Amino acid sequence: MAQEPGADGAVQLSLLQGFGAPAKPRGTTLPAAQDPVAEVLIESAVPHLDRGFDYLVPAELAADAVPGARIKARFGAQEVTGYITRRKTEAAEGIKLSRLAKVVSPQPVLTPELLQLAQAVARRYAGTVSDVVRAAVPPRVARVDKEFPPAAEATGAQAGTATDVLDASNTADALDPAAHKTHGAPIGAPSGEAPDAAVAFAGYPAAGAFLAHLAAGGSPRAVLSAHKSYGAASWAAQLSAAVHATYASGRGAVVVVPDAKDLSVLAAELERSIGADGFVRLTAEDGPTPRYRNYLQLVHGQARVAIGTRSAAFAPVADLGLAAIWDDGDDLHVEQRAPYQHARDVLLLRAEQTGCAVLLGGISRSTESQRLVEAGWAQPLQPERPAVRAAAPRVVNTADSFQQERDPLLRHARLPHAAWQAAREGLERGPVLVQVARTGFAPALACQECRTPARCSQCQGPLAQTGRDRVPACRWCGRLATGHRCAECGSPRLRALVVGASRTAEELGRAFPGAAVVSSAGEHIKQSIQAGRTLVVATPGAEPAVDGGYAAALLLDGNAMLARESLRASEDALRRWFIAASLVRPAKEGGVVVITAEHDAVVGHLVRWDPAGAAARELELRRELQLPPAVRIAALTGAAESLEVFLDGLDLPDDVRTVGPAELPLPGSAGTHRTLLFFTYRQGNTVTQALRARKAAVSARRLAEPVQVRCDGLDLL
Repeated sequence: MAQEPGADGAVQLSLLQGFGAPAKPRGTTLPAAQDPVAEVLIESAVPHLDRGFDYLVPAELAADAVPGARIKARFGAQEVTGYITRRKTEAAEGIKLSRLAKVVSPQPVLTPELLQLAQAVARRYAGTVSDVVRAAVPPRVARVDKEFPPAAEATGAQAGTATDVLDASNTADALDPAAHKTHGAPIGAPSGEAPDAAVAFAGYPAAGAFLAHLAAGGSPRAVLSAHKSYGAASWAAQLSAAVHATYASGRGAVVVVPDAKDLSVLAAELERSIGADGFVRLTAEDGPTPRYRNYLQLVHGQARVAIGTRSAAFAPVADLGLAAIWDDGDDLHVEQRAPYQHARDVLLLRAEQTGCAVLLGGISRSTESQRLVEAGWAQPLQPERPAVRAAAPRVVNTADSFQQERDPLLRHARLPHAAWQAAREGLERGPVLVQVARTGFAPALACQECRTPARCSQCQGPLAQTGRDRVPACRWCGRLATGHRCAECGSPRLRALVVGASRTAEELGRAFPGAAVVSSAGEHIKQSIQAGRTLVVATPGAEPAVDGGYAAALLLDGNAMLARESLRASEDALRRWFIAASLVRPAKEGGVVVITAEHDAVVGHLVRWDPAGAAARELELRRELQLPPAVRIAALTGAAESLEVFLDGLDLPDDVRTVGPAELPLPGSAGTHRTLLFFTYRQGNTVTQALRARKAAVSARRLAEPVQVRCDGLDLL
């Protein structure tokens, strides 16, 4: 702390012993008359500094130095920024205190509830509280501060510790179905819908009771399986109905979506449901000023509903009644900086902290959500089979035996005859969606003769082609591959391994003259298109909406998506297919989806429109193999010597399974090794606390170079 002379090198300016009159530091004013000590969280990613530091509050700063305010203070030989976490009457006896240098902003942006949540997230992900707060609190915009009155003091209880909804400290609450007794009864018969809920949830037998429970101030927990992405029964209308019911009960709500496109769709629904003034958006896409202004509106209680991308999971909504997330299987919900938390887990921790309702939604169902359903922690909120059959499009798999007998060249064609025919007929009824795996023209090239992937002669990066007559170039260093020859057979001829969105759009434009071709991929994503004779070529997640739905959808590159080297390849591919198919009209209106993939077990779930069955099957396979999310995982990454030092002093339970260390085979990671730890949810707190303690010890004693610790990363296997 700033109170120990040798531990952290903090400057010592005054002595405060007990709550008496402290000695007056040279050149400074007297300390505050009341609560003259501020506990400060400094902004530092150094693990052994992840604790509170006591500072003296000068009298002239006393009014502005409220809990949650941003400050500056001397720490060692430098001035650092941080947040006041609380004010108190005295520090420990005999401790010398540095004084606060400045109150940067009197706005209490770090609320007690948010600090408590940040501490819980840091414990779960073996990270530092400062890193979590960095993601939770938006950057300050000075002129926006002046629009809001400074708070005289922070409201709410002092920050404490939050329980982990999925770890051992509350295993009974997280895994025991009987725990629902404290959160309301399981969802039952329909009753008491919001104004448009009957249309939005038509065919959902449990929806009425779920919404009525929310409107009555209850806290049900559910996993929603939506089946439409447009119209009055879309997923956005369903989430809007849940927010409306919570809002009507006098409580607040937080809804997290993967990207700006989904955020715009949800915002439009909420404007019709609770009004444009009833909610605020929290996303970096809007820019720093609107984001910070909206954040302060929540801090000051001027808004009760927050929607946004992953950082919105921390939104300081008072009296939180509902924590919801849409498409929790999307990797955009994972923070890209340490400690790499997932927005879903942040909301689950927050629900356990506040006792609010939970809604995990998606067109498909993630294995993590399925685990909560099977454990009894959440109830399924899904349509009955007759409703699914009435709303779903007809799905045709070109890889089945019937289609292969009719089309002998099917295995060699990227656009089989059934897909071409569906597109031709669909264009007579409306727009047709074409989903491709990658953006660009030819994002991956290989030798025409031996199929060896084409690599740059300088950096060994993959070669790609950005246009029909363009010279292939390296995707890493940008060097043009003029005169390229295969390193294996010497052939100069190249072929595309995967055809990108640009080339697909070009080819379809020639195949269907007279049809408008729209590309939605990369940096040029369309939010929506007008109905008409239009071919829309889009990458997964970039499919624009259209009023009335698409007449048909072609899901190309299915085998390429399934062949991705990842434990989650089939789950991710199926999720993307379900989302695209949900944009297509029902079969009774002529809607058809054609998919080109040979994995019958995975494609069969799309044909039957059975996301719950797919998630259950995938989770059972993970249990048999003892892989996430059946168990938890932590990845330790660093130099071999650093990993050895880190592991030597790491105190773990005996039955934690350790794999590695092994050198990472990725380009550019020479000398980098990784060790994987597999542990149960009951061991979660023990293992993550041990990892945090070891990080702090190695950092404080400078035993080795830092080791990266990532828990439950989606891309680790």
